[in-house]
Amino acid sequence: MWGWLKAATETATWRSALRILLKGGLLFALANLIFALLDPLPLIGQVSLYNGVVRGRSRLPYGENPAQSYNLSLQSLEALFAAHEIHGTPKAPDEFRTLVVGDSAVWGVLLAPHETLSGYLNGLRVQMPDGRRLRAFNIGYPVQSAAKDLLLLDYAMRYQPDMIVWLITPESLALDVQMATQLVRENPERVRTLIERHALSSLRADDSRFIAPDFFGRTIIGRRRQLADWLRLQAYGIQWQISAVDQQYPRFYEPRMEDFPADLPQAWRGNAPPTLSAEQLALDVLEAGAQLAVAANLPLLIINEPVFISVGENSDQRYNFFYPRWALDEARARLREASTGAAWAYRDFWNAIPASQFTDSAVHLTPQGSRQLAELVARAIIESSGETNARSVPEPTSRHPLN
Repeated sequence: MWGWLKAATETATWRSALRILLKGGLLFALANLIFALLDPLPLIGQVSLYNGVVRGRSRLPYGENPAQSYNLSLQSLEALFAAHEIHGTPKAPDEFRTLVVGDSAVWGVLLAPHETLSGYLNGLRVQMPDGRRLRAFNIGYPVQSAAKDLLLLDYAMRYQPDMIVWLITPESLALDVQMATQLVRENPERVRTLIERHALSSLRADDSRFIAPDFFGRTIIGRRRQLADWLRLQAYGIQWQISAVDQQYPRFYEPRMEDFPADLPQAWRGNAPPTLSAEQLALDVLEAGAQLAVAANLPLLIINEPVFISVGENSDQRYNFFYPRWALDEARARLREASTGAAWAYRDFWNAIPASQFTDSAVHLTPQGSRQLAELVARAIIESSGETNARSVPEPTSRHPLN
């Protein structure tokens, strides 16, 4: 008797469900359309729990095993710096704010935050000749690429630095590594702006390795990985706050190579011995960094960072895994030449740290080696600021000869 009513009710229910699904689908499509048109990812990246609910990180987020390091790698400069302590640290009147930029050695692989170069520089409590206290901020980021460093420096200039300390090694100046990091490839507009502004010849604005998302790639669906990474970084902030752990510290690691096969190629980054020209190094990227510093009326100190020097098998041919002897010698010569009369101060600390103070790489230091380097760098900062005050910094504990 009531079958017709039941059938009508079921039909109405299906129609309501279809209407809801259709409306939901249309709203989702509209949200994706608006998201793609506005591309609000940079604005979202600036929203952060760090420097508010939890303290800012002492180095830029980077990690390959988030579950154990409470950290992960991002390609958003906004999100990287919003999570960093510099973003939430007002500049004090007596602060000599120094940006320390470079590769994984500066970031501090296998080192706790206070054991990094920046950590030890702050621990030395250096007073500058004008009475201000040195405050170093670690904006290093793993992967050797001067272009990556320039990208980070350009963004970090908004934090009112008083000086830039840029640690490089010839590996980071090789032409073929400038685009080696996702951070460079996934920020094409920023990098292209730098290329145009500084007339960089070592980079190409039309490089096919740049990753520029199409319209669909800018939708919520296309940006889902970046949005998920941003959200995960916020969640890891709680664990970072509790543990202060931001990388894995393995109990055992494979030490840097000391013995080398006799047949290891003598070419370096596609360059054959015995000479290396200035055009085979991305020296124009250093000059672009100098232009940033000059525009802001800041001193720039460029440091050729320490590397491991082997005394093992075939060490007469190679200093370490990175460098045949001829290549490092030639690159150092080109750096000295480029620094003569340049708008930066230059220090060559390539052999300043004993071989025993390197860990799993030819550039990664032990805590003791990191402190020795910090003492050398602190003195160089004071000297290159225009006046030497030897009493401000302890005498270096390293007595390794400098060239």
